[in-house]
Amino acid sequence: VSVYDKTGLEDLARGLHEAGVQLVSTGSTAGKIAAAGVPVTKVEELTGFPECLDGRVKTLHPKVHAGILADLRLDAHRAQ
Repeated sequence: VSVYDKTGLEDLARGLHEAGVQLVSTGSTAGKIAAAGVPVTKVEELTGFPECLDGRVKTLHPKVHAGILADLRLDAHRAQ
C-alpha cells in the first residue's frame, strides 16, 4: 500500500487486514497504518533496501514485482 492522499487509509487498511491481507507499505503510509493499530510491514524490511532518491524509488525490487506477477496456481512460483 502506497498512497499520496491518505484520506480513509485507516479504514482501508483495517478492511484489508480483516480480510486476511498481509499489508506491506512504504514510508509515511506505513507509519499511518501502524499508528491506526493495523499490522504492517515496511517495504524496506521486505526488500532489504532503503528508499533512495528522496523517496522516489521505494518498490522497484524483484521481491515486490515477483509478488505482483507470480502465478499462484504454479507450485514453482509459490516456492519462490
